[in-house]
Amino acid sequence: MKERVQKFGRFLSGMVMPNIGAFIAWGFITALFIPDGWFPNERINEMVSPMLNYLLPLLIGYTGGRMLADQKGAVTGAIATLGVIVGVPGTPMFIGAMIAGPLGGWCIKKFDQAMEGHIPAGFEMLVNNFSVGIIGGVLAVLSMFVIGPVCSALTGILGAGVGFLVGHGLLPLTAILVEPAKVLFLNNAINHGVFTPIGVQQATELGKSILFMIESNPGPGLGLLLAYVVAGKGSSKSSAAGAAFIQFVGGIHELYFPFVLMNPILILGPMTGNIVGIFLLQLLGGGLKAAASPGSIIAELLMTPRGAYFANIVGIAAACAVSFVVTLALMKLFVREEAEGDFEAAQAALAESKAIAKGQVPAANAVYVDPRDVKKIVFACDAGMGSSAMGATMLRNKLKGAGITDITVVHAPVSEVPKDCQIIVTHHELSARAANDNPGVRIIPIKNFMGAPEYDALVTEMVEGRGAAGAQSAGSVHAAEADKVQAGEILLKKENIKLGLKPVAPEQAIRDCGRMMVEAGIVEEGYIEGMIERNKSFPVAIGNHVAIPHGTNEARKFIIHNGLVCMTYPDGIAWDEDTVKLVVGIAVKDGGDHVDVLGAVAEAADTEEATDALVSSGDVDLIYKKLNGLA
Repeated sequence: MKERVQKFGRFLSGMVMPNIGAFIAWGFITALFIPDGWFPNERINEMVSPMLNYLLPLLIGYTGGRMLADQKGAVTGAIATLGVIVGVPGTPMFIGAMIAGPLGGWCIKKFDQAMEGHIPAGFEMLVNNFSVGIIGGVLAVLSMFVIGPVCSALTGILGAGVGFLVGHGLLPLTAILVEPAKVLFLNNAINHGVFTPIGVQQATELGKSILFMIESNPGPGLGLLLAYVVAGKGSSKSSAAGAAFIQFVGGIHELYFPFVLMNPILILGPMTGNIVGIFLLQLLGGGLKAAASPGSIIAELLMTPRGAYFANIVGIAAACAVSFVVTLALMKLFVREEAEGDFEAAQAALAESKAIAKGQVPAANAVYVDPRDVKKIVFACDAGMGSSAMGATMLRNKLKGAGITDITVVHAPVSEVPKDCQIIVTHHELSARAANDNPGVRIIPIKNFMGAPEYDALVTEMVEGRGAAGAQSAGSVHAAEADKVQAGEILLKKENIKLGLKPVAPEQAIRDCGRMMVEAGIVEEGYIEGMIERNKSFPVAIGNHVAIPHGTNEARKFIIHNGLVCMTYPDGIAWDEDTVKLVVGIAVKDGGDHVDVLGAVAEAADTEEATDALVSSGDVDLIYKKLNGLA
């Protein structure tokens, strides 16, 4: 149930959040140029109503359709949304757009699935354009006469509900739902699904709305963090001050979530603080012109209309003070001495919860794939050139060794993953990108391309799920790999191997590696900076005391021909959180002939002990043979 609610919240926020900039633009123009604004301007004020009634709903509908069926879904969703707008003129139809937009995307998606393989060659563009036009037109009419009036009635009911809460002084009680929802990342479903649509309508009528501040008020979170500054222990105390500043000034409310997850009873602090804050905002006439995003003190003040500054500042300050006092009392009464690792565990729990809420995949089994259906596994890294190629070769060999030969294992940049794969193996820092771009595909995040235990676990799963047997011996796999290398181009030459170097900084090691490539005629000077940029964006130290510096995709234009170089550092280089003793520089312009060499590197350095032994040997011939897969 929780996952379904989170999925619904993700979907709602996914339509609104990409368009928050448009809401802010409308808010600024409204606050500045309407007749009661700071700088009244009749001509500029003419934009306010069209932006509210047309631009914002159309953007939401366009985005909702795109989420389900790419560009065709976006256009169909926008057409359907126009019907909602025209069906109820003069009313901001955000809820209607959230229905009509995805409906348009869903309909065009189902049509495309039904027509797949049945469109004669040469007629694809004709069918695509007419299908969008016809389906979009039908939905626009449906939206005009059905969805629009229904949503108008629904908005009226919700508005009446809010009016009831306001009229009976019960609006502050919404904080009981909002604060726990924020920690579960469900706040966007409530904030943008209910508060923003009704708040915008209130703002057009009254010039402001308190609903914009119920979720975005930075006071409750600030109070909790300040309580940790005073009474926290260990790493949570040392982290709280910086988190408080960023949360309040930057509006990143997620920073206080780990502190709540570590001690859930403390949610009562922000909850109580927000109740008091809303009460005072309501009493003093506070509110904002438009949604404040992010929920920082800066955004809150920028969206505050004239005459509401005192009320809003009091509401924020009171929420902070009450949250601080209640949290501090709860910490004294209920919170035990912080154990080592408590805060880190809470941060990990937060990361997993946030990944689920955003549709990212935090664990290997988040998407189940029947082993019998697996035909292609993709190793993805930032460039698709180095670490992923090594990982792909290692897994390919392990599958062969287990008798599984009908699964294709390839490597690719994370931005160019083949759409026909069932499993993606990637570094945990890239798993979110892989999951977002490949919905429904199983993501296996790893921390070490060289010695990841997930490889063996995946092979075991495939063997047990497919009933595979008849494993080849490791020797036969290695011999086959050596034959392939011998039959191809030898990319690593003996003259491009340097041994026994003194430790240097990682960036200097990369530059030295690039300099070797330049002197060997493999690359031009520009490739070196590409190697530096690659390590900044995605560290090239891959575990087992190995680093594989290589350039960005843009830097490939500086490659003269494919080639590799090797450098050893027996005393080790402190490289991020790893120690590197073997550095293999890679320059590959095209083709896949480097994969065999990288596979050989993976075999020769499959453990830290193996790498250390290879480096300490000081034998150029041995390293040449090992890294080329010839021994």
